[in-house]
Amino acid sequence: MTKVVIITGATSGVGKELVNLYKDGDYKVFYGYRNEELIEKDLPENVIPFYIDLSVAKSVLEAANFIKKNTEHVDLLLNVAGSVVPGPVELLDTKKLKDQFEVNVFSHVAFTQYLLPVLNDSTIINVSSMSSFGNFPFISAYCASKRALDIFFNAFAVENHKNIKVVSIKPGVIPTPIWEKSIKGASKMLNSCSDYQTEIQVILEKAQRNMHRGMDVVGVAKFIKKVSEKKNPKPSYTLGMDAKLTELMSHLPQGLLNKLIKIGIKLRVGKNK
Repeated sequence: MTKVVIITGATSGVGKELVNLYKDGDYKVFYGYRNEELIEKDLPENVIPFYIDLSVAKSVLEAANFIKKNTEHVDLLLNVAGSVVPGPVELLDTKKLKDQFEVNVFSHVAFTQYLLPVLNDSTIINVSSMSSFGNFPFISAYCASKRALDIFFNAFAVENHKNIKVVSIKPGVIPTPIWEKSIKGASKMLNSCSDYQTEIQVILEKAQRNMHRGMDVVGVAKFIKKVSEKKNPKPSYTLGMDAKLTELMSHLPQGLLNKLIKIGIKLRVGKNK
């Protein structure tokens, strides 16, 4: 029996690899894209592209309506797409902060609400982040948005009457295009963060390293697919040693954790001087 899968952020990173895993099986795959130029050529007939810009509410509604017109049931919704807004809290543009939550939280909630008529006995898997466990300096907006995503959907898992299962995958560092995008955002901030230029430079260098290190993207996608095939998946999976360490550290007293983070920043900044 053909199963219906929706994948957002399907043109790059984990989303792209998930498409590759599902397209050859007995699946009907809705392939969410924002940049038309990144759509893979020669997609098989069972892969149906649909446009969705998570920063635009109307686009999210139109994407859901398109899917509902083309299927009566969805077995699996994979929310992969996301973004990073970097910067120190005191200098964060509140509009960009709202955009961060729009893309990483509100759009996913709205997309799910619009799709409810076709989500009976379905599974929703959100690609969250180890950032959900803590406050990493200079990407607090990203951390908060991922935590909010987990909280909203965990509540939804408890509340809903449609037997919809919800799973949060919290991976560590993965070499995906999100790091390149965050580098561009951080680079623009250097000119307006005179008090934090050294710290921002450290974050930039770390993001550049993350473009080429971390867990294998294909391996992460295979893990997600394996979880999606479980009859009774756990509500949360922490993936990668760095993510498991972050989860462990999140149980420390906040004051102690803050001191350790500050020490880590000073050590890294000292190496850059």
